[in-house]
Amino acid sequence: MANDGTIPAPDGSGRQVKLITADDVVAYLKAHLDFFDKNGELAAEMGITPRVQGPGVIDMQQAILKRLRGEIEKLKVERTEIIANSKQNQIVQNRIQAAVISIIQATTFEKMIHVVTHELPELLDVDFITMAIEANADAPKRVPVRGVYVLAPGAIDAAIGPDKHARLRSDIVGEEAFFGDVARFVKSDVLMRLQVSSGSPDGVMCFGARDPEAFGPEMATELLFFLSKVLENTIRAWLDLPE
Repeated sequence: MANDGTIPAPDGSGRQVKLITADDVVAYLKAHLDFFDKNGELAAEMGITPRVQGPGVIDMQQAILKRLRGEIEKLKVERTEIIANSKQNQIVQNRIQAAVISIIQATTFEKMIHVVTHELPELLDVDFITMAIEANADAPKRVPVRGVYVLAPGAIDAAIGPDKHARLRSDIVGEEAFFGDVARFVKSDVLMRLQVSSGSPDGVMCFGARDPEAFGPEMATELLFFLSKVLENTIRAWLDLPE
């Protein structure tokens, strides 16, 4: 580029052409006040909705203010959502902490099972919580504890998937194998694998809800995974099992 603000013409003719500057654009718009009226599509792309206040006068300030107000409202909505999500996350964390304390404070193994299947639903605001464990094919279909069920060998891998820790579903029909008599009321569920000991079969902690959208594949499972690990370790301690 030459010092006079020109560059060689792109057609190779050797001519020098002047670069357009911001001042040139401003001068052009001042000389053509109806530019955005005649180029409405460009104005729309730029987020400008010009308003004529008199012969040849465009109110650009109002257009810009309108756009800024829209952006401010969007930010307010986003901030409200962030605050609401933060409060909800804190509520869930408090519930999980209360559930953990209830599990580890149980004075007997039977009391701990009762806490999980009878008290945690209220603490966690879940309709149903059950437990199930795999056993031999000739084992009874349920143990003499309400809310605890016996599964056929391989049932957990078939439901969750091999080497997977959880399954989350929405808008479903509950499975009797995991929820027993209340399965007909379960419309969404979560199964969390329990690996209590290398010497014992896997189990599952089952969460069921009447609301078809209470649980779903997109839900985070970190806190439920933490709760299931606490339950694994507590059961292992009560039964004096190896890791």
